Amino acid sequence: MKQWIKEVARGKKGSRDLSYQEAQQAAQAVVQGEATEAQLAAFLVAERLKGESPAEVLAFIEEFKQASQRIPVSTELQKNMIDFAGPYNGRKTFAATIPVSLLLAESGIPVYLHSIKSLPPKKGVALHEIMEALGISTSFSPEQIAECLEEVKIGIANTELLCPPLVQVRKVREEIGVRSFLNTAEKSLNLASASSIMVGIFHKTVLDLNVEILRQLGFNKSYIVQGAEGSEDLPIHRISFLYDVTQDEVRSLDLDPAEYGLKHRKDLEKEVLTLEEQVTLIQQILSGEKDEKLAYYRDQVVYNAGIKFYLCGKAPTIAEGISWANQQLKSGAGASQLDKWKKKLDRM
Repeated sequence: MKQWIKEVARGKKGSRDLSYQEAQQAAQAVVQGEATEAQLAAFLVAERLKGESPAEVLAFIEEFKQASQRIPVSTELQKNMIDFAGPYNGRKTFAATIPVSLLLAESGIPVYLHSIKSLPPKKGVALHEIMEALGISTSFSPEQIAECLEEVKIGIANTELLCPPLVQVRKVREEIGVRSFLNTAEKSLNLASASSIMVGIFHKTVLDLNVEILRQLGFNKSYIVQGAEGSEDLPIHRISFLYDVTQDEVRSLDLDPAEYGLKHRKDLEKEVLTLEEQVTLIQQILSGEKDEKLAYYRDQVVYNAGIKFYLCGKAPTIAEGISWANQQLKSGAGASQLDKWKKKLDRM
């Protein structure tokens, strides 16, 4: 590991990007436990200062994936499934992606969700913690997660239970307390082999990096969203940018919630939620409650669901996708889908 630290830690003028093969060797040193904690910390910080390259991130993705358990779903399901690759440092804002995913699954669109216990610097609420509080265990085997995806069209994994290298690096990541390129690598593992992915980013500065990574990973459909807290959830207080990534181009879609009558003024008092508040809001929205106090969050759900129905080909327009999502919530279809998922897990 020392030789690769030397290359990336020579300072502003002397450091260089590792080739894919060199980064692969560094990743193997981490996966095989040959890199010490001090070496790993030095490597991560040096990469943060230098700026990671697509080849370096890809090498770590592939090596970590090779050391992971895969979720064995059918080829047919893989073709239709979308992987929502949100941040692994947790959420403080409303995690609309959970009720949105349930609405998509109820409509027959398979969705794979994943997270790990939150890390610094943000230390928000992890998706799998919200799901556990909703009654969905995330400690099942890959085969059992696959069963859920096949039968209920939704599954969630605590990725650390499937990817031992992430457990190995947790202590160092907690102690250095800053983001590293592993924040990008971990959410791109795609352990369920979905053919489509939607990745959340926080800054446009990492757009080109993520575009190249997604192209190299070979998804049939790839989307990048500059969403809330770097998630795949588009906010409803501003125009957002969604990027449709192909091998030949990056098509930008400007999405304005005002166009659909869903724009809200940003309310800072509603932007920081506890685990208990996240769970209560999701339950109320899924069950069809229409209290005015829920509008700020409910509109996030129908807006994001409508966009994803459109992108997945379920609706010919975003407006019709939003209408479909509204009907689902009104009928309690989201709550029924969550109950169906729970019953499936109870039978395992």
